[in-house]
Amino acid sequence: MRRSILRGLAAGAAGTTALHAVTYLDMVLRGRPASRTPEQSVTRLADLTGVKIPAKGRDNRVSGAGALLGIVSGLVVGAGYGAVRAVGWRPSVTTAGAVATVGAIAVSAAPMAAIGVSDPRDWSLSDWVADVVPHLAYGWVTTATYAAMLDCGEAG
Repeated sequence: MRRSILRGLAAGAAGTTALHAVTYLDMVLRGRPASRTPEQSVTRLADLTGVKIPAKGRDNRVSGAGALLGIVSGLVVGAGYGAVRAVGWRPSVTTAGAVATVGAIAVSAAPMAAIGVSDPRDWSLSDWVADVVPHLAYGWVTTATYAAMLDCGEAG
């Protein structure tokens, strides 16, 4: 179980890198701004929990914490994928990629909806494309990386 979860963490890190690369490429190609929802989530979570964000460098702290939330989400989904693999789930490549994609979208969008930062029901088609395409890259790279690690080592 531990090895499978560690493989999942590493695969999730690779998937997170792919997600960021596709997101930044989209920003370059379309000239769109970065999403403010990670920072809004940090601010809202701080408000809800009573955590004070120091005034000195506040914008930078919030920006960094928002980016870290995304990284943690990618690692959690990857670890979860490793865990379900450890208990015997052996999906096809297509199914695994789809499940990792949906899992990553859910882990990022559901908490934002729950704390009132964003509501996916209100997203435009452009918003959905900007969210789904990078998450597809995440799902594919995460599951492909996990599979490649299995090819290089023992099964699991």
